[in-house]
Amino acid sequence: MPTITELMSKEVVTIHLDDRLSLAYNLFCKYKFHHLLVVDSKGELTGILSDRDLFKAISPNIGLASETDKDKATLNKRVHQIASRNPISLVSTSSLAAAVKRFYQHNLSCLPIVNEAKKPIGIMTTRDIIKYLYGKITVSSTTL
Repeated sequence: MPTITELMSKEVVTIHLDDRLSLAYNLFCKYKFHHLLVVDSKGELTGILSDRDLFKAISPNIGLASETDKDKATLNKRVHQIASRNPISLVSTSSLAAAVKRFYQHNLSCLPIVNEAKKPIGIMTTRDIIKYLYGKITVSSTTL
């Protein structure tokens, strides 16, 4: 069975509690992923900002020809105003079974992986687990 570090995405993009939503918006557009890990001034994980939470908090007219100054102003809010706090996370030595259990019990779509100092070192999503299982199914169906 693979370890968490084998399945997690190691490219971690973080954002700070006091950053503006405009930065989060730009990061989501640039990287095309669905979660940003929120860190405090010490770099410790303090929250998660999903793209869904962001798009609920900003005007739907952002980036459109009909965008107004009032719409743009929604991007001035701070990350701490909308981020989910105290996220459930795991350390890199946790088992895949522990990750699956957390995903299921807490209805999560992502799981930050942190080191002993609570600093993010990766992120695991349900998609990472499905990708692993798909590989197992594909391998076993070719050997039948």
